Amino acid sequence: MDSLFLSLLADLFHQTGLADLTPGNVIMVAAGLVLLYLGIVKKYEPYLLVGIGFACIVANVPDSTLTSEGGLFWYAYQGVAKLILPPLIFLGIGAMTDFGPMIANPSLVILGAAAHLGIFVALIGAEALGFSLKEAASIGIIGGADGPMAIYTTMKLAPDLLPQISVAAYSYMALMPLIQPPIMRLLTTREERRIIMKQPRYVSRLEKIAFPIVMAVIVNLFLPPVAPLITMLMLGNLLRECLAVTKLAETASNALLNVVTLVLTTAIGSTMGAQTFLTSKTLLIIGLGLLAFACGTASGVVFARLMCRLTHGKINPLIGSAGIASVPIAARVSHMVGQQESRSVFLLMHAMGPNLAGVFGTAISGGIMLALLAH
Repeated sequence: MDSLFLSLLADLFHQTGLADLTPGNVIMVAAGLVLLYLGIVKKYEPYLLVGIGFACIVANVPDSTLTSEGGLFWYAYQGVAKLILPPLIFLGIGAMTDFGPMIANPSLVILGAAAHLGIFVALIGAEALGFSLKEAASIGIIGGADGPMAIYTTMKLAPDLLPQISVAAYSYMALMPLIQPPIMRLLTTREERRIIMKQPRYVSRLEKIAFPIVMAVIVNLFLPPVAPLITMLMLGNLLRECLAVTKLAETASNALLNVVTLVLTTAIGSTMGAQTFLTSKTLLIIGLGLLAFACGTASGVVFARLMCRLTHGKINPLIGSAGIASVPIAARVSHMVGQQESRSVFLLMHAMGPNLAGVFGTAISGGIMLALLAH
């Protein structure tokens, strides 16, 4: 009787996922729990980390039907793989973004270019470590801090690296409040961090309406490889600024963006299975992504510090870190560090200028890579 009972228990055990649980699965479940902790407890971009962390845990439960072919998370990932979700993310971002700060102070656009040194540092480093040129270009684009652009470029150049690159891009975007401040403080003085910038000039409604139309035409003419993303960004912004379709603008910037973000983050987290994620290649990509973020932040701050000297202290160097393209996360980090130095320092609107310019900087970098390599 005892042997029969034990046999039934053994059969029951082998029918559960516990029988196939590996140490790698346990490690990745722990990683998912860390992401949830950072999102829920530490409040580091919870809209990104909660979905990624939860799906990572589920993806490492053996025999999960959610992540296997035909499962709900598998279908969500098809929206990433077929490049449906990234343009919709850009549509929502455009509908919630005021490009006025960039239009008001076009000289700060150069910071959007200066902060992209990390892309090329990571590209060179990846190629030196044995990645192909297409793979290296896809890894480099992580440094632009633009998740949709990283997904888009990777799907065109190195689709087999999409899980690792998308996870690295979105995880580092969410962890900017941890990564950027130490670099920003290291490269600036306390006096520089306390600089109060003047209010930017008023931008007319006509300028704000004309901007997305002109930019959409320019991008489609000169950067067709990335036109779907930037075109949707400009469409979303036009919905916002024309004031004729307020319900569409509100839907795109709220309900639609929230739904697409939820689907995208769970799709990304569902790719973090131990069998594909715990490899030496993944560790290299994550390390190169961190290097790209650090170098991009540093180059933006150093160039902003130079502009500060040239303008005799009119520019707070902290806004240079916002030149990478993660809108509006990077701008919020610049403002946060400034507030920690002095409650009189308000940098959010000023930082949005280079932050928005960074979107176009990443698009230009990605467009050039796709034009040269995607064939």
